Amino acid sequence: MNDPKTILVIGTYDTKDGELNYICERITSQGGQVLTMDVSVLGDPQNATDISKHDVAAAAESSIQAAIDSGNENYAMQIMAQGAANMSASLYAQSRFDGVLILGGSMGTDLALDVCNALPLGVPKYIVSTVAFSPLIPTERMAADTQMILWAGGLYGLSSVCKSALSQAAGAVLGAARAVERPAPDRPLIGITSLGTSALKYIVALKPALEERGFDVAVFHATGMGGRAFESMAANGEFACVFDFCTQELGNYVHGSRVSSGAGRLTGAGLSGTPQIVAPGCYDLVDIPGWDALPAKWANHKSHAHNRLITSIVLNEAEVCENARAHCAALAQAKGPTALILPELGCGEWDRPEADLHNPQGLSSFLKTLDENLPENVQLQSIPAHINDPAFVDAALAIFDTWLADGSVAKP
Repeated sequence: MNDPKTILVIGTYDTKDGELNYICERITSQGGQVLTMDVSVLGDPQNATDISKHDVAAAAESSIQAAIDSGNENYAMQIMAQGAANMSASLYAQSRFDGVLILGGSMGTDLALDVCNALPLGVPKYIVSTVAFSPLIPTERMAADTQMILWAGGLYGLSSVCKSALSQAAGAVLGAARAVERPAPDRPLIGITSLGTSALKYIVALKPALEERGFDVAVFHATGMGGRAFESMAANGEFACVFDFCTQELGNYVHGSRVSSGAGRLTGAGLSGTPQIVAPGCYDLVDIPGWDALPAKWANHKSHAHNRLITSIVLNEAEVCENARAHCAALAQAKGPTALILPELGCGEWDRPEADLHNPQGLSSFLKTLDENLPENVQLQSIPAHINDPAFVDAALAIFDTWLADGSVAKP
């Protein structure tokens, strides 16, 4: 290859030296290069790595001796996790590598999640783990573009089964590093949250209208990890403006669903000063895994089985009021222009008068609670329309065009 890519290979080289060296050999045999990082604590690798365990601990403002003296494996690994994350971010900023592969069991996976979160969206991130896809891994720990591969047969040395998993991982991360086009739009980027058009339809008219105005538009599926990606980019100031029109993930978090994008939902754009137009799409629903047993707390609630993966629970009056207060608390943190559009006739296709999840009392209570608790920094616009009506898109574009005209949003 004319432009060989370098993969950062991280692991405990004292106990997994053979497996990690096998990964490195697979990468170099395919024309790639490797940068090795040891995150061991007690032992030492047979051969020196590019970044030693002492370098890693120092990057966490600690030492290997401090990790050992703690006598606590969890505390020791957290030192190494912090150091590995700090070191990886620094090395990437110096253009020292193009993708990362981290190998581990539960301890190494815990560390790997921190490393991946320290790197920007678009950097190939592969975790080869004995607990890949396990419920042990909470979604809020996952960087939005992390790839995981199950380390089948991954204990105590190499085997043909183990090599199959490791060789695939080596090829995957190198291929991704060669093929990736990192987000670098040639036009200002707008971020929009939505669901599929069976629930929210505004995107059909809104996206082309914004593209006609000269903007690149990215639409994020608000089902947990989509919101994680959206919030990550918003917090980094990567959007010229956001249209955050599906805030259901905030309610999912408030009410304890595992379909969550974390505690920071509806804050990234505000804290970075990014102009944001917000509407509470599907505020009245909490998504739960459709394949899981129904938690007792939802036993007396209406529900809608969207498919075999997702079931939507209809919140009661007290619960939607709690959502309204959570919206206000998040928006109060905003440092940039913030507008909230309230569609008075409903915020999701399933809550129209003829639909099976229609809940007029819940909508009335939600809107009233929002109005009573709305922070002063938020521009409020109530419209006598449903969120899926053309009037909603017209209202959003009118606010956006005003911000374009007054310079709140930079013109393309």
